[in-house]
Amino acid sequence: MDKKPTTRKGPHFCSLRYGLALIMHFSNFTMITQRVSLSIAIIAMVNSTQLRGPVNASIEDHWIDTLNNQSSSIKEVNTRASVYQWSPETQGIIFSSISYGIIMTLIPSGYLAGILGAKHMLGAGLLVSSLLTLFTPLAADLGVILVIVIRTVQGMAQGMAWTGQFTIWAKWAPPLERSKLTSIAGSGAAFGSFIILCVGGLISQALGWPFIFYIFGSIGCVCCLLWFTVIYDDPLNHPCISIREKEYIVSSLTQQSSSPRRSVPIKAMVRCLPLWAIFMGFFSHFWLCTIIITYLPTYINTVLHVNIRDSGVLSSLPFIAASSCTILGGQLADFLLSRNLLSLIAVRKLFSSLGLLLPSLCAVALPFVASSYMTTIILLILIPGTSNLCDSGFIINTLDVAPRYASFLMGISRGFGLIAGIISSTTTGFLISQDSESGWRNVFFLSAAVNMFGLIFYFTFGQAKIQDWAKERPLTRL
Repeated sequence: MDKKPTTRKGPHFCSLRYGLALIMHFSNFTMITQRVSLSIAIIAMVNSTQLRGPVNASIEDHWIDTLNNQSSSIKEVNTRASVYQWSPETQGIIFSSISYGIIMTLIPSGYLAGILGAKHMLGAGLLVSSLLTLFTPLAADLGVILVIVIRTVQGMAQGMAWTGQFTIWAKWAPPLERSKLTSIAGSGAAFGSFIILCVGGLISQALGWPFIFYIFGSIGCVCCLLWFTVIYDDPLNHPCISIREKEYIVSSLTQQSSSPRRSVPIKAMVRCLPLWAIFMGFFSHFWLCTIIITYLPTYINTVLHVNIRDSGVLSSLPFIAASSCTILGGQLADFLLSRNLLSLIAVRKLFSSLGLLLPSLCAVALPFVASSYMTTIILLILIPGTSNLCDSGFIINTLDVAPRYASFLMGISRGFGLIAGIISSTTTGFLISQDSESGWRNVFFLSAAVNMFGLIFYFTFGQAKIQDWAKERPLTRL
């Protein structure tokens, strides 16, 4: 059985670790807005006479499909902004490049973060992404090849930033507060998606599309200043932390190793079923989430016959629900742990089950309520909202089973998620191109089946105790 964490209380919301969570929330907010900025701006950047091509296989390729539907009401914007003759195929390459950049750095950056320090890895990734965002309008004038290169490097930088976070939480998050702290930080991505969907089109219409990059690139630079000033890799070296908080964090993590390790036990990881349970959870979770993110406006357009171009707020409501459920789920998970109501593995499996089962039920119900506008909208909002309950389940489970390798394993986990997103978006495009009504039904049924597979696998093999290969063994001197 996994041991329950100690229930000794420490300082809570007025503490340095919660300030770190808020800064990381801001960082995630910044990165997602920078990632989506081009998807919105390209509507005004390309020649309006060029039509969108077929749906491509990449996740980023679908972002342009999604955001074109909801933002193409922006007519001719600032005439001083350039208009580029980029074909749909060229646009597909541009949008695919950031996904491949992220995949390239997910695993190596997670490994290096444990050696070089997550503060510098994450901060450098955020800074590079912000500077490249500011440079994007100029790059577009210099040529499409440079834009593709910039997007690829930006994806690599963001891959570094995403995975480095878990190395920090391995040293800063007490076991009773892991769900709470990581959910506060992670909700920044959902909130950023909401904001960019709401204001991106307005900025383009009022100021011109380059200002989308200037504004969110500048926000990223400000975030970098906060990051390098306030964040430290561990509480022992932070000059501003209180003695009480430092002692609380250190004492709560006494059974976890604190030193990095240069060798990674790959063979032991490959044979570890609890790790595969986490990977399958990520694969299932990202399968359905990617479909909702990329096809939400398309589904509302084709099934409910609503003009998404005038419904930006409607399209962004699911992201507010996702952000709220992420934070509330973290609070509830840590409440159950702090009161000793459930063991750690029970909490992880409970929230993983809710995060995979509830959205599956909503997805299966969608084809049968298509005639009801309000019911369909409610279900579409509930899917990403309930799905984000997984953030208190298998999403942070690597911190439980192998805190020393949390960033490295998070990189692998997100790699499984990205692969699932690419496959699911490709499959969805193929199914709905055959027949819209039966296609959507098959899409949701297949998504529910994938979620059930992930749920059963995690429920069977998931654990929350530190694995033997992840423990630090003391050196024996002769």
